[in-house]
Amino acid sequence: MNSPAAAHTRTLLRIVGSGFGVAVIIGGTIGVGILRMPGVVAAQLQNFWLILAVWILGGLYCLLGSFSIIELATMAPHAGGFYHYARLAFGDFAGFAVGWADWTVKCAASAYIAVTLGEYLILLFPGLPASPYVIGIASLAGLALLQWGGLRTSSRVQEFTSSVKALSFLLLVGASFWFGRGLPVNHELPYGQVTFLSWTWALPLVVAFQAVIVTYDGYYGAIYFAEEDRNPSRNLPRSMIGGILLILAIYLLVNLALLYALPVSEIATSKLPAAAAAERILGSRSSLWIILLAIISIIPLLNALLLMGTRVLFGLSRDGLFLASASDVSQGGTPRVAMAFSALVAICLIASGTFQRLVALASFLVCAISCVTFAAVFALRNRSPGLPRHFRAWGYPYSTGLTLLGATVFLGAAILEDTRNSLVAVGLLAVAFPMYRRLRRPPTG
Repeated sequence: MNSPAAAHTRTLLRIVGSGFGVAVIIGGTIGVGILRMPGVVAAQLQNFWLILAVWILGGLYCLLGSFSIIELATMAPHAGGFYHYARLAFGDFAGFAVGWADWTVKCAASAYIAVTLGEYLILLFPGLPASPYVIGIASLAGLALLQWGGLRTSSRVQEFTSSVKALSFLLLVGASFWFGRGLPVNHELPYGQVTFLSWTWALPLVVAFQAVIVTYDGYYGAIYFAEEDRNPSRNLPRSMIGGILLILAIYLLVNLALLYALPVSEIATSKLPAAAAAERILGSRSSLWIILLAIISIIPLLNALLLMGTRVLFGLSRDGLFLASASDVSQGGTPRVAMAFSALVAICLIASGTFQRLVALASFLVCAISCVTFAAVFALRNRSPGLPRHFRAWGYPYSTGLTLLGATVFLGAAILEDTRNSLVAVGLLAVAFPMYRRLRRPPTG
């Protein structure tokens, strides 16, 4: 009979590989955003070639950023993701602040996505006797129960649902080309010709590029599971580079399909261009297919968010920056206390409705985390040049510098666009200091 001590460890299981990494990246990145954002981009640029170019450039920017993140993840393949890199480069408090912000964003996003899932399920099944909030809470509880069973089960579900998601988007693309009434390439230029040196075009390009980057957010998802990867030095580069290229291909195909089925002007005025394209292709019942596609997109995203948030909290706990019990790992490889706490916080956010305010802070927090992460590459290269680097960022220091500059610009844009919530986010980070002083203790395991 196993003793209670034997039932739990503080060591994660190394059982996942590059396939799971790609599944987490696709599942945690592709979502409802790609159904909506093409309209935002088209409204800003109003030109076929510029629309395609900005989606390609967004993918290449994320690919460039992934080189630096892969260097950090393979150099220090530990649980916690961005938290661990900030801690190595700038100390315990900086790490705690990044981890606190990252975990908060994951919990708030989980709550928001769960409620969105409830809204779409009610649209698909109008007779459901429940509100989106109740369905969201039930969805999170169900995924928590699934993950309670162990990493093997939850990783297989992630791989399966992410595969279904990718195939579903490819089916949408195929249907658009097969059934769509293709229009000629449409160069709709609001000022007669494109003048790239004109300030008139600068702001729309920045806004469009920012919308694209938001849609690519999540491309780094595999780093949260570096400690559970059988061979992170080999698998993480494959997962991240391969995952980003797949997402870039899917996003480009979706935009090409929309541009084939609809004129640029119609995409630009639509809040959900995919629905407009589906209506032209499939007729009156097209909305049901788009709702179904949105649901298929949300399930692996929600599962991935809960998995990631759990690993952040586990990493904080094991390093002595959170409650000791959150570093316990079940025989199945799940940090059950960390997972249950993350799910419970997300459920409480749904019940209270406060997740909406936290989601409004997410843009600032995500940009701030990116700035710290890319700065950590420079700090560790200078301070600890002898650390083993199984993958060195291609093009360093220019690639890292460019992505750091981009993250800084996005952070500035987030502050200008929503100064009030940015100040609230700064206040949230300030709260981290007394929490850090209160929770800090010797590391475990």
